[in-house]
Amino acid sequence: MEILNLDSITIKFGGLTAVKDFKLTLLPGELVGLIGPNGAGKTTVFNMITGIYAPSTNRIYFQNRDITGMKPDKIAKLGIARTFQNIRLMENLTVLDNVMIGFHLHLKSNLASAIFKFPGYVQEEENIYQKSIELLEKVGLAECKMEKAGSLPYGQQRKLEIIRALATRPKLLLLDEPAAGMNPQETKELMRFIQQIREGFDLTILLIEHDMRVVMGICERILVLNYGETIAQGNPVEIQHNPEVIKAYLGVEAQYA
Repeated sequence: MEILNLDSITIKFGGLTAVKDFKLTLLPGELVGLIGPNGAGKTTVFNMITGIYAPSTNRIYFQNRDITGMKPDKIAKLGIARTFQNIRLMENLTVLDNVMIGFHLHLKSNLASAIFKFPGYVQEEENIYQKSIELLEKVGLAECKMEKAGSLPYGQQRKLEIIRALATRPKLLLLDEPAAGMNPQETKELMRFIQQIREGFDLTILLIEHDMRVVMGICERILVLNYGETIAQGNPVEIQHNPEVIKAYLGVEAQYA
């Protein structure tokens, strides 16, 4: 059964068509890349999947459920998590606190329970604390749990943002340029990390990335957007030698051949 189906969605802002007739089907466990020049509409696709925008035409289905126009928090609770181009950590909070924030998405206690510290809320907080520790141990960041997020090296901040997304218990993880700003060593570590979490957390991953070494190195299937339209799709070898893709990237093929 497919986990995500975008049924020829289009979105317009005034007279501008940002994405046109975009089709995408993801099967459970896939790691798929979405690439294209700046302004091609890639992040707009993410914004439609996560409920920030609603498509102007057609529908979005997650596990056969129509989520078109659903609010972002409800979509997140269903099992879709994302990261952003710019890191959005709570820099003055600890690494542990940032992870606990992710787990709070599924908190059952209400505001009154939190204010008056009712036993049910206290127990939930303790469970979230333990789960956060376990998650950090599983991904190798437990030794940093009491450090402020903003004090971590850049590569670890990127990793922490992904870990916080994992805390929401997603089935589908959307990564928006996770390698942006990383040096070559950090990028290699990120590639390994993405592959590890896909297997370790039974994830389906859709990845936007400008670093072609990342895309070609870990994605099994790639779609290419240009001016809001899909110009190619296929495996890394097919995309690398596609004339339309080479033209869109002005010969970027040579950089990752």
